[in-house]
Amino acid sequence: MNRRFALMIDPVVADEVRDDYSDTFTTVDAAAPALSVGELSTQRGDGVFESIGVVDGHAQEVVPHLERLAHSARLCDLPVPNAHQWHQAIDSAAEQCGEGEAVIKLILSRGVEHGPTPTAWVTAAPAADFRAVRENGIRVVTLDRGYDLGAAERAPWLLLGAKTLSYAVNMAALREAHRRGADDAIFLSSDGFVLEAPTASLILRFGNRFVTPAPNGGILHGTTQLSMYDHLADRGFEVGYDRIPASDLARADAAWLVSSVRLAAPITAIDDVDVAVDHTLTAELNAYLLSPRD
Repeated sequence: MNRRFALMIDPVVADEVRDDYSDTFTTVDAAAPALSVGELSTQRGDGVFESIGVVDGHAQEVVPHLERLAHSARLCDLPVPNAHQWHQAIDSAAEQCGEGEAVIKLILSRGVEHGPTPTAWVTAAPAADFRAVRENGIRVVTLDRGYDLGAAERAPWLLLGAKTLSYAVNMAALREAHRRGADDAIFLSSDGFVLEAPTASLILRFGNRFVTPAPNGGILHGTTQLSMYDHLADRGFEVGYDRIPASDLARADAAWLVSSVRLAAPITAIDDVDVAVDHTLTAELNAYLLSPRD
C-alpha cells in the first residue's frame, strides 16, 4: 500500500437489523480537509480509537478491536459503535491496503462542540517497517505512571481503562525513554506494580509460564496479547494474568512488548539490565502474528 485511505462514518444508524451498512459511510480524500475546527478530538482529545494491523489486505482481530472500542466508548459516555456498520467500513478500508503491512485506525470522537452527533471515521495507511525491531529487540526503562493500582476503580473519571485520543502522556513517556537512551518504556504503578507500555502490552516468561499484568488498574486488555496467548496455549505453555511486582522484572527469563502493528518486540534490557532473548521463539511468534487471524 502506498497511499492513505479514509472513510467518514455516520454514527447514527437505524436500530433495525440490516445486512448492509455500506450506505452509512463515505469515502473521503485522506489528504483533503475533512474535520471542522470545532472537532473535539483535535481540541481536547475527547474520543476513543483503535489501531488494527492489516497483512496482505486482511484486517487482524477485528472483533476484539471492535469490542474494545465499544468498551472505551461506554467508559467515555459515547454512543456504543454499531459493530456491523464498523465491520463493513473496516472491510472496505482493508480492500484498499493490498500486499504488505498496513494499519487501519478507528476513531470515534465527541464531535463538534455543542453539535448533535459524534464524529466517526476510519483510515488506512502503510505501516512502519518493524522488521528490525522484531528481530533485534528493544531496550526499555521503567517509569512511574503516577497512580496506584486501585486508582482506576477509585476514580473512574480518569478513564484509565479506555483507549482515548488523549495520548500526550503516552508520547511524553516515549520521549523520556529516548532521553534515557532506551527505545520504549514500561509503566509502574506508584505502589510498585507493573502496568503496561505506552503503546503496547507486556508479556514476561518465567520458565514455561507466560504472564502479563492483569487487565485492571487501568490496563488495557491487549488484543495482540490475547492472540499470542492462544498460540502459546496451543503450544502447551501455561499462560496467565497476575499482579506483578516491579521486582519481578529482573528475574524474567524473557520479555516482549506486543502490539497490533509492531507485533512482538523482544526486550533486550530493562533499566540497563540485560534480558535474555529467545530469537527462535520470537521469530515463531511473529510468524504467527503475521498470519491471518480473526
